[in-house]
Amino acid sequence: MEVPITQFRRKLFDLVDQALDGKEVWVSHKGRRLRLVPEHAPSKLSRVTQLDVIAPGVDIDDDSWKAEIFRKWVQKWDRRLGPVQKSVRSASTKVGVEARRARRKA
Repeated sequence: MEVPITQFRRKLFDLVDQALDGKEVWVSHKGRRLRLVPEHAPSKLSRVTQLDVIAPGVDIDDDSWKAEIFRKWVQKWDRRLGPVQKSVRSASTKVGVEARRARRKA
């Protein structure tokens, strides 16, 4: 929130309370800006509340789900990329290579 200096004088205590709550308060005066911040600003993470339940009935310490996800990932990986195969040159490709070699020598 940005306020001019006259409004800052009128609402000084309200704006200070907002700054202490962690909101940004900017004061503009003669084309310059000042930011009002508390001396020891609370971190953003300190305001985060912990969730008690991730999913009902799920044991967080149970790692059996990792094996299932890894197995599915490997299947997708193999299906998308598959084994790498060497390219086989056809007879027409061999003829083209021999023709290029002959032109270089000539």
